[in-house]
Amino acid sequence: MHEYPTVRIIRDGKRENEQLSELLAREGVRRDRNVDYTIGMYDGDDNLIATGSCSANTIRCVAVDGARQGGGLLGTIISRLLERMADNGVTHAFLYTRQDKARYFGDMGFHEIASGLNLVTFMENRRDGFPSFVRELSAYKRDGEASALVMNCNPFTLGHRYLIERASSENRFVHIFVVSEDASFFPFADRYELVERGVFSLQNVTLHQTRSYMISSAVFPSYFLKDDDEAVAAQAHLDLNIFKKIASAMGISRRYVGTEPSSRVTGLYNSIMREELPKSGIECVEAERAKLDGQPISASLVRQAIHDGDMDAVRSMVPQSTYDYLETERGREIVKRLRESISVVHH
Repeated sequence: MHEYPTVRIIRDGKRENEQLSELLAREGVRRDRNVDYTIGMYDGDDNLIATGSCSANTIRCVAVDGARQGGGLLGTIISRLLERMADNGVTHAFLYTRQDKARYFGDMGFHEIASGLNLVTFMENRRDGFPSFVRELSAYKRDGEASALVMNCNPFTLGHRYLIERASSENRFVHIFVVSEDASFFPFADRYELVERGVFSLQNVTLHQTRSYMISSAVFPSYFLKDDDEAVAAQAHLDLNIFKKIASAMGISRRYVGTEPSSRVTGLYNSIMREELPKSGIECVEAERAKLDGQPISASLVRQAIHDGDMDAVRSMVPQSTYDYLETERGREIVKRLRESISVVHH
């Protein structure tokens, strides 16, 4: 096989980025701006013929020029990205690909975790990664009705507490999965601790990390899907297929979600959940959110109040433990970032 030079593509390289956008477009991939590192492979005429990117522990935006496919370029791109990730201490890698391309990555040592809508396949480079995670969680299976909530809690609010209290009162056991991906203003370790403090008095509630298996919209790549609705549907089905496997192992028969009348995306996600979960014997409980002055309490609303400097409003929407955290040194750093940010809604 001919050896082509592989180099890093930087954000301010005009020609390189033009070629990158053109190659991705030709191969039906929308460019994902949420990447840390991008490489390109060039032919003798300095034309970009293959590319790939990574963000934290995920491989993204991989494309090989149609005329060059089958020549081993894909394997070289993946190898280079894995080497880069290993240099940064990341040995457990994940990727998302179109389902019709999954077999190529399977040949390179990736294993399927789940698929969504026959469109997206979620894969990892460890054969026993997800099965091992599920086995760990199965140790929490108990006799009695068990429910689950999957939350980002950026930060933990009285709205979260209200929903958890309802689940706690209606079930013998409650499992809260706190999204582990660090794609939020509040770091995962801090979010987890805030939830832990916020539910301390509820004796039947257990917290779990999601690791990289239960994904958030912030990290889900939709760059190879046609439109936003298709991306939401694919993510929802992928998430739910993962959740169903976990629920089966843990004896979970009910999942709670909060309503979000102002969000079309959340509405679509919840409607898919209501339709799909019962097919696996899991009830989907869509509960009304706690409200303040007629407005549903949300983490977005809290972040906006912090951004606007309205700490009285913040105090009215969060537990005392969350408010106390905001007055610590770490909390003050996040408050500063929020106040300096242009947008605080989608993180």
